[in-house]
Amino acid sequence: MKDALEASAPKSKAALTVNDFCTTYSVGRTFAYLEIAAGRLRTRKAGRRTLILAQDADAWLASLPSGGAA
Repeated sequence: MKDALEASAPKSKAALTVNDFCTTYSVGRTFAYLEIAAGRLRTRKAGRRTLILAQDADAWLASLPSGGAA
């Protein structure tokens, strides 16, 4: 029974495409590429594909300023 549960559980991806990143983090492609160009979001290349490691995406999110009331 445990094997059936593990097989149906969603597995997180080790790397995201730019489109996956935009969908997951609710940002647009232009903004994502601006963050990449500014060096705030690290990427890897696999052939022509641009990939963002899940740990790099999480680090980017953690580095954003909090949105508390000013």
